[in-house]
Amino acid sequence: MLYLIGLGLNSKGISQEGLESVKKCKKIYLENYTVDFFYTKEILEEITGKKIFTVGREEVESLEIVDEARKKDVALLVYGSPLTATTHITLIDEAKKCGIKFKVVYSASILDAVAETGLQIYKFGKIASMPMWRKNFEPKSFIEVIKENSSINAHSLILVDIGLEFPDALKQLKKSAEEHKIELKKIIVCQMLGTNKSKILYKTLKEFEDYTGIRKPYCLIVPSKLHFVEKEFLEKI
Repeated sequence: MLYLIGLGLNSKGISQEGLESVKKCKKIYLENYTVDFFYTKEILEEITGKKIFTVGREEVESLEIVDEARKKDVALLVYGSPLTATTHITLIDEAKKCGIKFKVVYSASILDAVAETGLQIYKFGKIASMPMWRKNFEPKSFIEVIKENSSINAHSLILVDIGLEFPDALKQLKKSAEEHKIELKKIIVCQMLGTNKSKILYKTLKEFEDYTGIRKPYCLIVPSKLHFVEKEFLEKI
């Protein structure tokens, strides 16, 4: 049987159901390619009492984990909620095709936690991903999502690539906005939501350029037209 288990937003975020499922499994994997983990695999091993093996994108996409679940109970641990990444829904699809039983154990994710900003969840539009730019590789699809969301007065949540430092993400956002002639005023930065180091900041791009200390994992929010309740909440931040 295959278990997809959400870890929530901190080292103690796994649910009781998740812990019980892990204890049933002969092999436990930790997916390590969708978030910059701020706690170690060893902490999870201490909490679960089980040996855990880390796997990257290549191993997960190869679907070897599904094949292994034919013969024994296997768990894949995922930061946040287990089905946010499209790779993970592919595992379920493959399990169905192969007649392998599976179970999804949900937990809190960044999609829940951003409500702490005071922005109304139903006013968010499409979620955008910001890749890390490299030489001759500067994808800007995320700015198109922001533009589309803004056209319907929807807020934009931007999930940043693993390893992308905040100053670089800010430069990418600013450059992309300038090229697409989008005026960005204040944005929101959410750091380590769901932990005792969580932080929500609401500033102009210029103010963020002079700000240091943003820790991973973090996400960006480009707010659209604000409801007066949202505006009042953000101004208090």
